[in-house]
Amino acid sequence: MFRKLKIRMMLMNLSIITVLMFIVFASIYLITYNKMQVAIANDLTRVASFHRGQPPEDSKPQTDLRSLENTETHSVNEKYPERTVSFTILTDGDRQMLSKNSFFDAEDAFYENALAAADNQQKETGIFSLEGNAWAYLVVNRGSDKLYAFIDITAQQSMLDRLMYTFIAVFVMTFIFIYFISLFLTKRSIQPIKDAFDKQRQFISDASHELKTPLAVIQTNVDVLLQNKKDLHEEDQKWLGYIQSEVQRMSNLTRDLLYLTQMSDDESQQLMHSPFDISDCIEKQMLGLEVVAFEKDIILQYALEPGLMMQGNAEQIAQIIIILMDNAIKYTPPKGQIALQLKQIAHTIQIEITNTGMGISPEDLPYIFDRFYRADKGRSRQNGSYGLGLSIAKAIVERHGGKINCTSNDGGNTQFLIKFKSL
Repeated sequence: MFRKLKIRMMLMNLSIITVLMFIVFASIYLITYNKMQVAIANDLTRVASFHRGQPPEDSKPQTDLRSLENTETHSVNEKYPERTVSFTILTDGDRQMLSKNSFFDAEDAFYENALAAADNQQKETGIFSLEGNAWAYLVVNRGSDKLYAFIDITAQQSMLDRLMYTFIAVFVMTFIFIYFISLFLTKRSIQPIKDAFDKQRQFISDASHELKTPLAVIQTNVDVLLQNKKDLHEEDQKWLGYIQSEVQRMSNLTRDLLYLTQMSDDESQQLMHSPFDISDCIEKQMLGLEVVAFEKDIILQYALEPGLMMQGNAEQIAQIIIILMDNAIKYTPPKGQIALQLKQIAHTIQIEITNTGMGISPEDLPYIFDRFYRADKGRSRQNGSYGLGLSIAKAIVERHGGKINCTSNDGGNTQFLIKFKSL
């Protein structure tokens, strides 16, 4: 239980911190990316304006590069920054090269490839890769002609890549650091809860052990008195019968409480598990339960798929069947029906126990596996139930790595479904 709690707390802490780090890193990256796009857009506009000293004739084109529409028109005589590796190409309406301006020497094939790469994208602006470098381009209409402006953005792209790798490295190292910090803090946080739970469990265990002896003494004395019925008045026999019934009930309660404390013991303490035939295990229990159902005029049907094997403790699996079947017999009226089915679906063994009767109301259904919870407290007391049987069944199922759930409706059938892994 505490292991699951620790895992949940760690997952919650790590999830929150991971989301926060992702938001921070993503925000920094997007801000840097947007600023870089604005700078590229400004450089492309300046390069286009610098072509033969002629500014673009039409209005600024719509582009995907952010903030281009806010770029100021630069003077034709403005000195172009020497740090930018760029060139321009002027084409006619058929996209044939008319002229080019370049700030570096390259073969004609290079310019033709750049022009083809820009045309293939069929956009007014974009980015492409050519000869190992990254290039951004902008297309400006000049009457029937088109001006293509290109700048080398390899350095900017490299900076973005380095920024991304840096974020990934920082994220991984931070995540590892936070994992160990969270592990330490989680252990410290749940330790007081664990100590309180251990003290409570120890108290229940000690109290159960201490109660066993006086209850056994009372039971023995009552049995001795009831054996001599001829010396007792009828009224005395009745009171002794009440005492015997309640002592037996108290003995069962202390036994179940002690069993629950043992089941919720340290999770590192493993059960004695071994492969066994669950079909044979359940069949043995059903043979004895048939007599009980017959005495209460209840129709009992069961279908068991033979030869199903699982890893676990056969005695505890048998106890689950006894608890659930006893519960079904208690709450099934005369002439009612109880059906048990054991089958294997893929790698899962399923046990279905269905009984007719009053059913369980939707309000009570989520709590039926809680300790001491009883939907109908008056009727439960008459049946000798005190709300621990289903808690024990759930504890055993979970210790075997299985799942148990219940479906029911008020005034209808009730079904318990148990799933285990098969061998």
